[in-house]
Amino acid sequence: MGGRHGERRATVREERSVSDRLSKYFLPAMIAICCLFAAYAAAFHPAYFSSSDQLATLLFAQILLAAVWKYRTRFFPLLLATFLWAGMALPFNGAWTSGRWLVLAVGALAGLVVYTRDERQSFAIFHLVALFCVVAALVSAAVSAYPSLAFSKAVSFLLLFLYGSSGARVAVIGRERSFFSKLLLGSELLVYISAISYLIFHSEIFGNPNSLGAVMGVVAAPILLWGILASEQPGTRRRTFAFALALLLLFGSYARAGIAAAAVSSILMCVALRRYGLLLKGVGLALLLAALVAAVAPLHQQPSDSLTSVFVYKGRREAGVLASRRPIWDETFSAIQEHPWLGSGFGTSPTSSEVVQRPETFESLREATREHGNSYLAITEWVGFVGDIPFLVLVILIAMNVGRALGQGRRTGLAGSPAIPLAGVLAAGLVHAAFEDWLFAPGYYLCVFFWALAFVLVDILATTSVVTVKPSAPQAWTHGLGA
Repeated sequence: MGGRHGERRATVREERSVSDRLSKYFLPAMIAICCLFAAYAAAFHPAYFSSSDQLATLLFAQILLAAVWKYRTRFFPLLLATFLWAGMALPFNGAWTSGRWLVLAVGALAGLVVYTRDERQSFAIFHLVALFCVVAALVSAAVSAYPSLAFSKAVSFLLLFLYGSSGARVAVIGRERSFFSKLLLGSELLVYISAISYLIFHSEIFGNPNSLGAVMGVVAAPILLWGILASEQPGTRRRTFAFALALLLLFGSYARAGIAAAAVSSILMCVALRRYGLLLKGVGLALLLAALVAAVAPLHQQPSDSLTSVFVYKGRREAGVLASRRPIWDETFSAIQEHPWLGSGFGTSPTSSEVVQRPETFESLREATREHGNSYLAITEWVGFVGDIPFLVLVILIAMNVGRALGQGRRTGLAGSPAIPLAGVLAAGLVHAAFEDWLFAPGYYLCVFFWALAFVLVDILATTSVVTVKPSAPQAWTHGLGA
């Protein structure tokens, strides 16, 4: 109890310190500007307050200001909610599509201010390599056939990495127990909302099956599995139900990339923690749910003779496993050969000389982007072999951090360590990115979530490596994770 109260007092002191630093300069200036703008609008343009769009903008500004005021606890959920809403088939998602960049910019700049004034600030080789990645993206924009589009995407990538290296770390450092408990709760709520939408109202809020598979396979499944591994008895049944529901939605999407990502991360987490019995039970549950989905909602409305045929080959065994990816990959390989060294520009993929010669109209910009079917091929096409070096190193560092986290869990047996869910999500993301091109697309909610956790894992490993925990010691991280 003393340890819990001590941590709470330390967290309160840290939050007050952060709030004091922000409120000293930034927040009073923001409040003064907002008040002056409101007074000016009320006096000279009263019609602004009769417009629903203007009122919505004012409400959005208030929410953003409130999130900045309590930056450590409120901004990360707001950022994820903004990007998630913008990428889902929900009302007003068009407004969030534009507003998300403002939220990311404010989060990056405010996070930088807070983090640079924190006494525990530190930067490692991971952050230096991330800086080189941003430089490579900006340089590639200069040689793009669509420089303005490539530069805007490179700047958004810069903002994402700036937030990950500052704001995301501020949200976790010193409040790991609270952060990961809420992350687990948020994953449960996301699964329940998705299940109600898909299974009851038949509304595809994620737009397409691959996005549903990505969310369930990369985010929900690893985090909920960690909740089962780390939970005390009272919370196990509820999280097992949520995990089974996530698997049901995952198999219902028939998204092979999401299924493979969830399978790899689940196996790694269970093997690292020596939970072989739970792994076997999970395999049995997965096979049962897959058979249920294949029987109730068969792919192409046609029954199949085996689960392998429907989930691995998608009913096209004669075409092979990668039949849907091979043409896209061949096109990407051809584009890489045309611009092998500096690439075609970050986020842009001109497909012909006619497209390159057009002015940057809306129609031509739509043709500057296309599907790649692989995040690693996509970044190679965009920045070339020269610019690909820091990105490759960064991915290798993430894989090494995942290995360190799982190895640490295997040595200590601490299932409640926050490094375990981070390793699970990042491992699933690396696998999934081999079949979808979202890893370096900062406008996609999964990209924002992945890179935020990638930067956080660096700090978690640095913190936990200082403390030596005996395998027989009580699992301190599991306290507070029960229902």
